Amino acid sequence: MNALVVDDDVYVVAALEKKIEWTSLGIEKVYTANNVAQARDILQQNPVQILISDIEMPQGSGLDLLAWIREENYPVQAIFLTNYADFNYAQKAIELQSFEYFLKPIEFDKLMLILRKAIARAQEQQYREKAIQEGVLWQKNQANLVEYFWRKLVSASATAPVKPAAVAQAVEDQQLAYLSTDLIQPVLIHMFPYNGSLGREEKGLFDFALGNVLGELLQHPWFAVETLLEVKEYHWIAILKWNAPPEPEVLAELCSEGIRRANGYLNCDACCCVGLSGRLEDIGQVMHQLLAMNDNLTKTRNRTYWAESDYPQKQPVYLPPDLNRLEELLHQNDPASFLAETSRYLRSLLDRNTLDSSCLALFRLDIVQLVYAFLKVKGIEAHKLYAARANEELSAGSLHSIEDMQEYVTYLVNTAVAYRDFAAEPKSVAEEIKQYIHAHYGDDLTRNGLAEVVYLNPDYLARLFKKETGISLGSYVIQVRISVAKQLLETSKLSVYAVANQVGYANYSYFSKLFKQEVGVTPNEYKKNPRSSALRLAERA
Repeated sequence: MNALVVDDDVYVVAALEKKIEWTSLGIEKVYTANNVAQARDILQQNPVQILISDIEMPQGSGLDLLAWIREENYPVQAIFLTNYADFNYAQKAIELQSFEYFLKPIEFDKLMLILRKAIARAQEQQYREKAIQEGVLWQKNQANLVEYFWRKLVSASATAPVKPAAVAQAVEDQQLAYLSTDLIQPVLIHMFPYNGSLGREEKGLFDFALGNVLGELLQHPWFAVETLLEVKEYHWIAILKWNAPPEPEVLAELCSEGIRRANGYLNCDACCCVGLSGRLEDIGQVMHQLLAMNDNLTKTRNRTYWAESDYPQKQPVYLPPDLNRLEELLHQNDPASFLAETSRYLRSLLDRNTLDSSCLALFRLDIVQLVYAFLKVKGIEAHKLYAARANEELSAGSLHSIEDMQEYVTYLVNTAVAYRDFAAEPKSVAEEIKQYIHAHYGDDLTRNGLAEVVYLNPDYLARLFKKETGISLGSYVIQVRISVAKQLLETSKLSVYAVANQVGYANYSYFSKLFKQEVGVTPNEYKKNPRSSALRLAERA
């Protein structure tokens, strides 16, 4: 397999030649060109499967080159590099069936993953062409039928076990080469990507890399991998068919190695849930139990769990932590002790095998209510303080593992204590409100709206602001608006009506009334002679 690099910048070409590990990718020859004409000559004389090309070049664009390639029907996977995130470029690249659109500066680790994927696509294309020639497309169709069979069975098993008769009927309908006595064992892998990792930023590339890792790992003479399915985000199921008596030690070793590779290669934690082994006819019950185990079991990351021994048959009874003690720690401004106490509590339940997702959900509810009540006493409106997307994401993921729950509780408590400290300083709150009013004097400024800025109860904010500044919120807003209006009337050519609108008063009569109360003259009088108006105001004072 060969590659062609096209860029008018010779330094970019040189960097791509040297920094990409072409040999490890299976690329035998790398051709280079500095313009479209040179690239065409190379493509006409040599087989090329992978193209990396700049878009903007003086003697013809990369898009022009790809259009010519498509006209000539060359089987090339194209990756574009460009300095510009231009939608028109991206749209044209998609129309021309480019493989990827990649913004400079080049991140070589990500480009390597994209190249692996492009090479896999090129290999698949070569195989497909060969299959057509040799008449073996049936094999690929069979693989699709197998995947469809298992995906449908897994989906149906989420709510209730699929009956043996239904499994047998599905095998017959798809004409699959399964026997009812085949020994099947599902393994569910739950991935936990680290913040900022490929799994969080580039899900498609992460899935591709994970597929490679699992495909390489799950190679063993004692079983075959029937299919590998992502059943929901970051949850994968491998369906194993044993051709020997099932060996738990083999699976334990493979799961440990898979977790190690996830940590090292994929920048994520992982858990493996190993289902029971069973005959194909009984797989509905096996699959249902595994999915229920994954949903209900409270996990610790980087561990392997076994349906046979780690999944309690009886739902544990929830015994809450010492909520009075936790409340006391909050009011004592001791978040570290609070978090240590909740961590000890969760670990103790886990050690006694009396913690599942339903208990964890009740624990989360108790902690949220405790924190919200604490904030309410301080005049802080918790539902506004925690309205950010970060809270939604952490809350949604908090039932996945002990570590996820601890991360969510830490976020809740630290945010509450930090904002309690801020709200306890009237001067800080008053200054933030003042700055907001000065920056948004032209907006609709209400007491409720201003209270949302600092997540405080409106009545509490009004009392705090007046106590700190000696003036009510409403009066301060008027003073700021009239001050800005005076400046605009003195220095701009705006009409009085335009000035009124710009400082937040759509009703001119109301603005004029307020202005005269504050300044002693009407806006029109002030605009005609601001200095005389100022002297008159000074005399009145």
